[in-house]
Amino acid sequence: MPLATTASIVATAPGGVCAFNIITLEHAEAVAAAAERVGAPVILQVSENAVRFRLGRLHPLAAAASAIAAASAVPVALHLDHVTDDALMYQAADTGFSSVMYDASRDPYEVNVARTKAAAEWAHENGLWLEAELGEVGGKDGAHAPGVRTDPVEAAAFVSATGVDALAVAVGSSHAMTSRVARLDHELIAALRAALPVPLVLHGSSGVPDDELRQAVAAGMKKINIGTALNVAFTEAISGSFAENPSGADPRPRLAAARDGMIDATAHLLRTVCGV
Repeated sequence: MPLATTASIVATAPGGVCAFNIITLEHAEAVAAAAERVGAPVILQVSENAVRFRLGRLHPLAAAASAIAAASAVPVALHLDHVTDDALMYQAADTGFSSVMYDASRDPYEVNVARTKAAAEWAHENGLWLEAELGEVGGKDGAHAPGVRTDPVEAAAFVSATGVDALAVAVGSSHAMTSRVARLDHELIAALRAALPVPLVLHGSSGVPDDELRQAVAAGMKKINIGTALNVAFTEAISGSFAENPSGADPRPRLAAARDGMIDATAHLLRTVCGV
């Protein structure tokens, strides 16, 4: 199936849409396999941090993800996530990505508006869908205050001033949580949904329990970003493999176990968020 676009997946999904951050080839294979298992569209996300890990090169992982998406039996789109470097964003247009999350949330509000507006204009000129962030989602590199919440009035003004296509909002989740104990502000989600003409995005969803995710989607969240949950499944499976066979030198059984663990975790989250 040809690469889908983030815009088309978000626009046509009756409920929530899952977007999973990938780091390795096994991550991408697992997400696509799980999406096929449950029959749901999915978004593969590559973050600026993942690009840094991959020696600063976007193209190799993007090419692998594009090939996996093209071979999938369900719609799969590519999204460049948490970009702060304009030079990296500019690579998205010719590497298979249909959308970018531009992150100027650490800047003062007026600077965030100016930078995000310029990014949105560039993205639209190049046929890309642009997501931004307002209200600082907790836990990102320790720089964001967990107690911050996105104000609906300010968010509406931000969307109007920047022309973004989606907005990540702070409603109680935090990045990099390994325990699913977060509690979301569902009244705030509903207020943001009523105030904004663009889809809402939940970052830090790995730490949100299933029932909270379902309520968030019902209240108006559309794109649900997940990364740490896959990494937990990956590392737990690798650890189990070493416990069973500490001296094995072939990495393939360990990586296969990690991929299988991520498939199961991804399929569960897809069913939870998409209702399939």
